[in-house]
Amino acid sequence: MKPVKVGLLGLGTVGTGVVRIIEKHQEDLQRQTGSAIEIAKILVQDKSKLRNISVDADKLTENVWDVIGDSEIDIVIEVMGGVSSTKEHILTALGNGKHVVTANKDLMAMHGAEILAKAAEHGCDVFYEASVAGGIPIIRALVEGFSSDRITKIMGIVNGTTNYILTKMSQEGAAYADVLKEAQELGYAEADPTSDVEGLDAARKMTILSTLGFHANVALGDVEAKGISKVTKEDIQYGKKLGYEVKLLGIAENHDGHISVSVQPTMVKSSHPLASVNGVFNAVYVTGEAVGETMFYGAGAGELPTATSVVADLVAVVRNLKLGINGRTVLAPYKEKKLKTDEQIASKNFILLHVEDKAGVLAQITQIFAHHEVSLESVFQHPNQSNPKAEIIIITHDANQASMKNVLKQFDSMDVIHAIKSVYRVEG
Repeated sequence: MKPVKVGLLGLGTVGTGVVRIIEKHQEDLQRQTGSAIEIAKILVQDKSKLRNISVDADKLTENVWDVIGDSEIDIVIEVMGGVSSTKEHILTALGNGKHVVTANKDLMAMHGAEILAKAAEHGCDVFYEASVAGGIPIIRALVEGFSSDRITKIMGIVNGTTNYILTKMSQEGAAYADVLKEAQELGYAEADPTSDVEGLDAARKMTILSTLGFHANVALGDVEAKGISKVTKEDIQYGKKLGYEVKLLGIAENHDGHISVSVQPTMVKSSHPLASVNGVFNAVYVTGEAVGETMFYGAGAGELPTATSVVADLVAVVRNLKLGINGRTVLAPYKEKKLKTDEQIASKNFILLHVEDKAGVLAQITQIFAHHEVSLESVFQHPNQSNPKAEIIIITHDANQASMKNVLKQFDSMDVIHAIKSVYRVEG
């Protein structure tokens, strides 16, 4: 039977993994799909570059048109990254009737709606499992496994770099700057770590997950993102004393059709499954009306974990080819996007204050909470020999975001409060 021909855009870490899996698992892939799968062309920046994988030199090209313009190529796999030019290449490939598999989170978060519309127009498949959580099949779970349920909440540790940093800070009592430097030396963090540590990478992934989970066209600009660069080892130590771990969580909620999506450092109860997700691992915690709470855990990056998701998407495309149903599985958002207001977003909160160490200060603080109708779950005062001011930790009951902003604004104007040291959402 005629093999299915694939064009590969990129031969970096993930692209190399894709080639390895297709070559090593060829017999299994043929049995699963009914066809041999052949990588016909591979786009690279430099054909003469030495590589850690052996590839037929005739298959390498530096011209993208040798891939997206080749009439014999059925499927294009994009693992080269980038946004603007990559989008144009993908749209051209779809316009030429080629199916697309991509691992590009930036592309799908920013231009997913346009790409999916183009795919539907030309009866093509677009799959992007590897764009969110590496080897974790979370997109397939949302689209297929939860198809009969209504998802109400998605919480995710979807960035391995920040999870590694916070884990080291928690387990070793290390400072943020020291662990970041170590992560860069180990290759877990980029020389410019901004996208990871400021929550931008996680925000793109949560854009994709919330769009799929809630069937509404959530945009990257709808995600409120805050990173971990201001998290201190003292915050983490205080959290541990109270039974919490600090994690950078993506949190997407849907109540009565109103959506909120954020990325922020969060105090997670130690008994919650997400609290024990450590190192560079990822996890996505999904709550459905019918199924209740579920969690998906695994390697969120790396050559073979990510390539495994890419090849799984490739298998799905080939199966659709055999069945003649390409393009029918593209599920565009079909619900109106209604974003929550600050009054509709509610959570428990952890607040660390540095205040004057004198009588009556705590009473003033609790009166402000009461005035804004924020009830308190617990209040602690911890002695700190290195700080001449009193340190007060407050954990609230569920409070809406508008009330909390008013409380913090009033705190900021009080002479007896010297610093609003830390504020974290609390989960679990």
